[in-house]
Amino acid sequence: MYDKLKKERTKPMRHTISVLVENRFGVLTRIAGLFSGRGFNIDSLNVAPTHDDKTSRMTIVVRGDDKVLDQVTKQLNKLVDVIELIDFRQGEYVDRELILVKVKTDSKTRAEITQLCDIFRTKIVDVQPHSLTIEATGDESKNEKFIDLMDNFGILELTRTGQVALPRR
Repeated sequence: MYDKLKKERTKPMRHTISVLVENRFGVLTRIAGLFSGRGFNIDSLNVAPTHDDKTSRMTIVVRGDDKVLDQVTKQLNKLVDVIELIDFRQGEYVDRELILVKVKTDSKTRAEITQLCDIFRTKIVDVQPHSLTIEATGDESKNEKFIDLMDNFGILELTRTGQVALPRR
């Protein structure tokens, strides 16, 4: 029992970090370099301009030790191009991810797949004789459940945007 608790405490935590940066050449490289230099693998990275074309928002999802990640965030805050950095904790933010999944289908399974799409509030964005391409948007848990169900029919292709997030405040 003690060993199990010890493993859970040492298990790397998942962190979602939002970084508002000046929209300049090389910013992405410098920020990604800080993570790789500390041995962090970035699970997902999403970067896009905000409503102000002078700034971009980066949403970075990493797994790692709290202490080491605190050091990385302190270093990020020191970068000239970083305007604001938020390390989200559970429940403090709203997040979404977009997935596109191409699923094998035939006349027997098409209705069942369509019904599951309605339940998950997804959109069928392309129909072919032997496949459907579906767009799903939601948090990671919802998307993972949808992918698991679609896997039963045969996933032909899958792509994900990575997580985007904003604070609830």
